[in-house]
Amino acid sequence: MIGLGPMGQAMTRTLLAAGHPVTVWNRTAARADGVVADGATPAATPKEAAEASDLVILSLTDYRAMYDILGGAPSSLAGRTLVNLSSDTPDRSREAAAWAEGHGAAFLTGGVMVPAPMVGTEAAFVYYSGRERVLESHRAALAPLGTPKYLGEDPGLAQMMYQAQLAVFLTTLSGLMQATAMLGSAGMKAREALPELLASADSVGDILRAGEENPGTALDDGEHPGDLSTVTMMGATSDHIVETSSSLGLDLALPLAVQGHYRRAIENGHGGDNWTRIIDSIRGPR
Repeated sequence: MIGLGPMGQAMTRTLLAAGHPVTVWNRTAARADGVVADGATPAATPKEAAEASDLVILSLTDYRAMYDILGGAPSSLAGRTLVNLSSDTPDRSREAAAWAEGHGAAFLTGGVMVPAPMVGTEAAFVYYSGRERVLESHRAALAPLGTPKYLGEDPGLAQMMYQAQLAVFLTTLSGLMQATAMLGSAGMKAREALPELLASADSVGDILRAGEENPGTALDDGEHPGDLSTVTMMGATSDHIVETSSSLGLDLALPLAVQGHYRRAIENGHGGDNWTRIIDSIRGPR
C-alpha cells in the first residue's frame, strides 16, 4: 500500500484484518506509525514497498504523485499489478495504464465509492476498469476493501464513473448548503433545516425510479415525454430559486447554472418536453 491518508490507512487495516500481509510506504513516514502498530510492515522506500508484493495499491492525491513516487525506480514495477485508487481524470488514467504497461506492469483503475470509515463494510464497493483477467487474478485480495464492480477494458471507465458519481455527490452537497442558507435567512437553524432537506434528497432516487421501470431507457431512446414535469414547469421553478436567492443576497452561481439548463432547452423549442431534455445542452454540440 503506497499512500497513507485516511483512505490508505483504512484499506491497510481492512487488508490486515482479512489476513493479508501489507507493506506500506508514505511520503510522510509518521503516517505509517498507526498501521505499523496494527501489523503492517514499513518500507524505507517506494521501491522496497513495490517489490514486497506482486499487488501494489496506490491511494494518492492524484496520478502525478504516482509518477513522482514510482518513476525513480520503474524497474521495480515489472511483473507486478498496479491498482491505482487515486482520483484524477479518465484521460490521465489511460495515460497511466500505458505508462505502467510500458514498464512491464499490469494496471487497474479503481474508484472507491465510500468514505474511509466505510471501507471493508457491506456497504463498500469499488469500480474497476482495465484488463478483466487482471482483476480476476486479484479479486480475492481486493474484495475485502469493497465489492468489486467491473466496468470494462478501458482504463478510463472506472475513473469516469468515479467522477460521475462525485458530480452527483458534490452538486447535491452544494444544493443542500444553498437550501440551508435560504432557510437560514428566515431564521431557521441548520439543525432544523437539514433533516427536512435530507429527507428530500433521499427521495430523489425513488421519484426517478417511480417514473420509469428502468431509469435511463427513455434517455437512451431519445424520448422526453412531457406528461409530468416539463422543461417549462421546472424552468419556472428555477427562476423562482434565482429570484429568491438574489433577494436574500446569496451566491447565485449554482441557481444560475441550473436555470441556464432550462432556459437553453426552452430556447431550443423543448419547453413541452420532459425535464430530461436539459441533457442536450449539457452534452454540448454533437
